[in-house]
Amino acid sequence: MTTFLLRLDPNPTAVGPRLAVKDLIDVAGTPTTYGSRALVAAGPGATVVDVDAACLAGARAAGARLVGKTNLHELAFGGRGVNPHFGTPRNPIDPTRIPGGSSSGSAVAVADGDADVAFGSDTGGSVRIPAACCGVVGLKTTHGRIPLEGCRPLAPVFDTVGPLGRDVAAVALGMALLEPGFVPSSAAALPDVVGIPRQGPDTDPGITAAVEDAIRAAGWRTVPVDLPGWDAADRAATVVSAATAYRHWSWLLDSHGDLIGADVRGRLAAGAAIDADEVERARAVLVAWRAELRAVFRTTPLLAMPTLAVVPPPIDEEVAAPVLTGWTRAANASGTPAISLPVPRRGGGFPASLQFLADDGAEDVLLTAAARVEAAVA
Repeated sequence: MTTFLLRLDPNPTAVGPRLAVKDLIDVAGTPTTYGSRALVAAGPGATVVDVDAACLAGARAAGARLVGKTNLHELAFGGRGVNPHFGTPRNPIDPTRIPGGSSSGSAVAVADGDADVAFGSDTGGSVRIPAACCGVVGLKTTHGRIPLEGCRPLAPVFDTVGPLGRDVAAVALGMALLEPGFVPSSAAALPDVVGIPRQGPDTDPGITAAVEDAIRAAGWRTVPVDLPGWDAADRAATVVSAATAYRHWSWLLDSHGDLIGADVRGRLAAGAAIDADEVERARAVLVAWRAELRAVFRTTPLLAMPTLAVVPPPIDEEVAAPVLTGWTRAANASGTPAISLPVPRRGGGFPASLQFLADDGAEDVLLTAAARVEAAVA
């Protein structure tokens, strides 16, 4: 089992934080494998790139020490975080359970103390799911806020880059590395009331209770919020993601499909079966979902919910994607930012993960809200 696909020797003159980056983000002088033997065999994944991804500019300027490129679910196309080619990062809380994906190595790197901050990508929950599985904090940024040049795509209409860290302060630092000058909002900017969606997937009652306990401990009142488009948006985003991923990677499926892991190969094949009319219908659903969610934010600017509906499944157990993405994909479908952080469960055991959603550009509010919860449950 391995956290890093490539360890790097930090610049000896750099004095900034230790940074790990998911191996779909280009780092000058290194190959970008995307966690795929097929891509390495095809050539692009074995080619050393000449320039950094655009999202690393702020980190370089701040003197960050790049310590390595982290493992991931192959082609970033899976929520379990397993990798049949390069090994699977070890869940730091319970090695028998999945580390979560697709940014599995990034979550494990910060959980194990191998990095102060890690960068991951999030297309359907790929920063927040591993954060939940590994007991760390993960931020999905507003779509389009962080440049994606030099980041290998899965579904560009949803793809984002975001930071992970052991605590909220580390994630705030990571956001400042991605966007120099970024600072969290003042506590005064937080609303008095937090919305709790009535919709969403069936969830372990212990996780639901942990989220509600954490919100109360932080001193918020809660109000129920109706989001009738939730399920349709989740399905629509799944359709668009799968179809887009196939269009991007069909050449690899055709040329080296036998080297692609069975689960990812199956997802790509499913994407091939989606026709253009279905994609257009799904896009129309997403337009309506974005309007619905933004209307809610006008009166209830902060929503809270679980990140995962279940305790992370055993590593050898196949699980349907909605089990892992049922609470996360809505933020990708809308483009809005979201943050996940661990919260204790009654009676102890594997921690739950609380997720906040807010409107476009409200990463500062999300980090301040998460810090309030973190302090309340400490």
